[in-house]
Amino acid sequence: MRVAHELERAVGMEYYASDSDGTGGRLRESPADFRVTEIEDFDTQPVDADAGDYPWLVVRATLTRWDTNDFARELSNRAGISRERVTWAGTKDRHAVTTQLFAVRDLAPGALPEVPDADVEVVGRAGRGLQFGDLAGNEFRIVVRDPGRPEQADAVTADLEAFAGGAAGVPNFFGQQRFGSKRPVTHEVGLAILRGDWEGAAMAYLGDPTEHEPADSQAARALVEDTRDWRAALDEFPERLRYERTMLHELAGGGSFRDAVETFPSNLRRLFVNAAQSYAFNRILSERVDRGLPFHEPVEGDVVWFAERDAPGGVARPDPGREQRVTVDRVDVVARHCARGRAFVTAPLVGTETEFADGEPGEIERAVLAELDLEPGDFDLPGDWASEGTRRAVLLRPGVDVSHDPLTFEFALPSGSYATVVLREYLKTSPLAL
Repeated sequence: MRVAHELERAVGMEYYASDSDGTGGRLRESPADFRVTEIEDFDTQPVDADAGDYPWLVVRATLTRWDTNDFARELSNRAGISRERVTWAGTKDRHAVTTQLFAVRDLAPGALPEVPDADVEVVGRAGRGLQFGDLAGNEFRIVVRDPGRPEQADAVTADLEAFAGGAAGVPNFFGQQRFGSKRPVTHEVGLAILRGDWEGAAMAYLGDPTEHEPADSQAARALVEDTRDWRAALDEFPERLRYERTMLHELAGGGSFRDAVETFPSNLRRLFVNAAQSYAFNRILSERVDRGLPFHEPVEGDVVWFAERDAPGGVARPDPGREQRVTVDRVDVVARHCARGRAFVTAPLVGTETEFADGEPGEIERAVLAELDLEPGDFDLPGDWASEGTRRAVLLRPGVDVSHDPLTFEFALPSGSYATVVLREYLKTSPLAL
């Protein structure tokens, strides 16, 4: 298999699934070039339903140049309510045109404020707010600008069909943005936390400058690494690096490295551990590629999840309640289910409840964890640091439709999967261009 870009290898994506040269080009030249629309999976009542029983107003917002968190904050500010009264099911990038649901508690339709660059329509009412997972997936329409060899798209598709044994498929890697696009260190912080290395966690976040970030950030991080003079570093760290500055204030005041790391809000604490899990998952998938094991069908020892019976929007999703371990006498039968989209080969997002696969897949899982000096028990941590773990499908079949003039890709993915892991196969360029 073709070796991946060096920045991708740093986050566990060692290979491409396609050997053909890519099209080249750039994404997100304008927000309209990157359109994302949620495939909704949330029941609502009519807007005139009893607000006492259904206190959440559900709206559908089409946003241009809005990060999901920033839009929620702006909406709540303009409505004069707490930000905690605005919920959503999935976070979207600001360098795009995105359409998604929001739920707002105790807000009348007539009190819905106007927000610049946002087209908001009332959908109905609900008895609870939206939660992560209340969407089946996302549909994408992505335009590539200035591709050097657009004709290569067909060759890549053929490679991906061969890789997935039929309809085009790609490894279900966690994309670069999971780890930090320009400075991929979230998994390094998480791995240090899981090993009980609080100093390593703090320094991974504060130090480790990269050439892809602004010069003033690089200089400030270098100062921290060279001197560990926390007060001097406060004079150097830009105001925009607010989490780093909060950590430095804690350290300058005599706090421990653990104290500094624990200044992060709960969502970031979970992000660090999740990033460590994601990195291990990417490494497991890369090792599966390296050993030549299939992604589209099981081998003896694999753990398979069967598909949800009622997944909306035509997006097949694995059901964690329908698990099967593949024994030698069941390989062919389960392979037929996988070929029909009724089952998925999985790999672990390791946590305290992880049970490894058997056979060669289990050897891979154990070997990767050993290389990272981790074991499931390391995830038994207090509060937001803890994770029971789960499993995740190893293959995506996005159903890519390619058109030209301009080069455009249309496809759909289940929630939690990354459009960039599809586009990286086609462009074969730096992840910073994605």
